[in-house]
Amino acid sequence: AYTAAKAGILGLTKGLAGKLGPDRIRVNAVAPGWVITERQQERWVTEQALAAHVAKQCIRDVMRPDDMVGTVLFLASDASRMLTAQMLIVDGGFL
Repeated sequence: AYTAAKAGILGLTKGLAGKLGPDRIRVNAVAPGWVITERQQERWVTEQALAAHVAKQCIRDVMRPDDMVGTVLFLASDASRMLTAQMLIVDGGFL
């Protein structure tokens, strides 16, 4: 179900970008990796699971909600004016 949902999001992103592009409306998606919140860490994320996941990332650090801010601000800015129909994967380089 997860893979199908992700494919659906990409298809929707590309379809809407094609339809809305002539009106200069950009459509992109952000695909975050495992973003850890304080609540997750308090309730169910084990140190072992977290360490195993981080070990598979090129940037070996825990992803936090704030790590998504720069990507979203970039997409909302004029710096990305020609970027549309894309899914940006922000996952620390998960391999």
